[in-house]
Amino acid sequence: MRSVDPMEGYRPARRRRGVVRKEMPLWQELPLLLVVAFCLAVLIRTFLVQAFYIPSGSMQSTLEIKDRVLVNKVVYDMRDPLRGEIVVFRGTDDWAPEVTEEVSNTFLAKLGRTVGDLVGVSRPGERDFIKRVIGLPGDKVACCDSGGRITVNGVGIDEAYIADGFNSDLSQPPIAGQCTSRRFNEVTVPAGQMFVMGDHRKVSQDARCQGPVPIENIIGRAFVVVWPSEHFTSLDVPDVWKQFAEQYPSAAAAHPIPMREENPAVAANVFPLLFGVVLSARSGMSSWRRRRRLRA
Repeated sequence: MRSVDPMEGYRPARRRRGVVRKEMPLWQELPLLLVVAFCLAVLIRTFLVQAFYIPSGSMQSTLEIKDRVLVNKVVYDMRDPLRGEIVVFRGTDDWAPEVTEEVSNTFLAKLGRTVGDLVGVSRPGERDFIKRVIGLPGDKVACCDSGGRITVNGVGIDEAYIADGFNSDLSQPPIAGQCTSRRFNEVTVPAGQMFVMGDHRKVSQDARCQGPVPIENIIGRAFVVVWPSEHFTSLDVPDVWKQFAEQYPSAAAAHPIPMREENPAVAANVFPLLFGVVLSARSGMSSWRRRRRLRA
């Protein structure tokens, strides 16, 4: 009598078409993930956060030369700037460049600067500046009171962030177009503009001699020093400016600050794209981890 194989006649169920996909080798998937990460970095740098290299000593000793700071590029789409904040902005035609070094325009040099900009090691453009906000629309800014301090709406400001020996000369008379003197005549900040100054007043070329800057020229707010690691610190609003804002109402109430127009395309297109890129990257990495576990 012939024995019957219990598996005789059994046919494994066919897998439905399109369910099983051919797995991509790691050597092909890794470059794809790198491209996704690079695109994500570009989008974040363009719309959310950007790294900036400090090329000059105009903000010493708060910011040292060659420091790298992160700049929030969306904060002023939601609120107005505050006195005491450190901002990166594009200077007007009246502002002389602080960085005048010649740069190579070869393809490799341009490529290197582009990649370096993404990781915060490239130099900023010659029209980009970083300063501290001193006055807002309607404020009356001058120097000096009897104690040699700048005044905002007649109130002297104790600027503890200015290091000893870094303030400009008090005895030298003001000269039009030069920032060599600490003293300058009272300036009423026009509507839609801001009065900015560097923390190293001896070398900073700022609103004292180059005039106020349109608020719409702001690129973003510097909020942290990220490199070198020993300089890591947050860039908070100094207490003197917080106390000033609490005790004295803003003069800007009579001179509203025009907010930058929101671009609906950014919210409608860019952020969903960011979300899609993140999901793609996470999906790729999860697939790679699953394959590693199965092979192990």
